[in-house]
Amino acid sequence: MRVEYVNPFVESAMQILKATVDENIERGELFLSNTGSQTKGVVVIIGLAGQVSGRVVLDMTESTALKIASAMNGEELTSIDELVTATLTELGNMITGTAVTKLHELGFQFDLTPPALFKGKDLSISEINIESLVVPLKLPVGEININVAIKEN
Repeated sequence: MRVEYVNPFVESAMQILKATVDENIERGELFLSNTGSQTKGVVVIIGLAGQVSGRVVLDMTESTALKIASAMNGEELTSIDELVTATLTELGNMITGTAVTKLHELGFQFDLTPPALFKGKDLSISEINIESLVVPLKLPVGEININVAIKEN
């Protein structure tokens, strides 16, 4: 997978999170994820189709998910309910929509699937024949991993 696919998603995530959650974000080191890697517990998955196929995953702990949703809504939220789910899937839409716009400007053409949120202690993500690159973003409310797996069609 080409790194130029990953950077727009990470840059968009940093831009959106700075505007909606907190200005203080540190970008961690990019790393390759194994197939079948365990998630932190709450994931938002957005599929990609067209010139490329794959997916983007926002991966975080339940505590971080609640703090991000609370910050975005301006109120304390204490459980993963409809409002938190809607907030986090909208965060996924905002990040991927901004990234895809940047990639379209570079000549890449693909579409997004609607985001889906999954929650659970033993979730793992595995893709056959697709490399997955992960960039951790550290916020005062916790860490969110931007996990991108894309292959050209």
